[in-house]
Amino acid sequence: MKISKNLSSYNENTPLALSIGMFDGVHKGHQFIISHLNKVAKEQNLESALFSFWPHPRTFFNPEDDLKLLNTLAEKQILLEKNGIKNLFLQKFDEAFRNLSGEEFVREILIKQLNVKHLIIGYDHTFGKNKSGDFQLLEKLAPKLDFTVAQLPAVDLHNKNISSTQIRNTLAKGKIVEANEMLGYSYSLFGKVVHGKKIGRTIGYPTANLEVDSIKLLPKNGAYIVEVFVENKFYKGMLSIGTNPTVEGKTKTVEVYILDFDKDIYGEIIEIKFREFLHEEIKFESLEKLIERLDEDKILTEKFEF
Repeated sequence: MKISKNLSSYNENTPLALSIGMFDGVHKGHQFIISHLNKVAKEQNLESALFSFWPHPRTFFNPEDDLKLLNTLAEKQILLEKNGIKNLFLQKFDEAFRNLSGEEFVREILIKQLNVKHLIIGYDHTFGKNKSGDFQLLEKLAPKLDFTVAQLPAVDLHNKNISSTQIRNTLAKGKIVEANEMLGYSYSLFGKVVHGKKIGRTIGYPTANLEVDSIKLLPKNGAYIVEVFVENKFYKGMLSIGTNPTVEGKTKTVEVYILDFDKDIYGEIIEIKFREFLHEEIKFESLEKLIERLDEDKILTEKFEF
């Protein structure tokens, strides 16, 4: 996949089939758009492309907003490439871009600069200053500027439209199975193994403390059954998100106990895939009670069908 972060230096003339959006999560709704994009690209001898943004435009309008996303930029790139996208354009949302009207964006960037020949947008997509760009504008401009356009319906699950916001809200409630169903894959994160307080090893449950990108959305505080990938090898794991209230912890941490594993992996990047919510974060009255619960969680993790 070719990635362009500076559109002014893009000078290729390859005709493109393109869609626009943040594509946070690359969920089933996004996958529906991408599959249509790839189909049209193949039929019309075009290359598939996405026009996206980094950072998220919300950080421009609300710089104080502590926005968390389903994907880091690296994760999004991996998912888009896996779904067959050939070109990714990443636009920084700034004052100049903000002031482009919908028609200027189409004429100057999509057509003149990127040579878009087919454009696909989602059911509710608007763009340009004051949301002046929409499907009606595209239908009007298409014959004049020699491109075709299609608008796709929403993808729903259990009578609810799938959206990045919906998935974020679901993860915030710890509803991992429901979130994974909307995503079409297991919600995951990458973390660097760093040194912690090493309390786990004193109670028979040594954990890997993970340093996670600050933009990454963490599910609700609590305990989870997870898949752990160390050097691409799979292990079962129990992951905890929270402040470790039993030992009077103050800082939020992400820790994973990897079953049947005893290697030194400090400094390694490992991947976690969330599979099931075990329970809320609990302040136990003693370490003995904590160990009892960890023993129960371990049995549930061992029995879980991965």
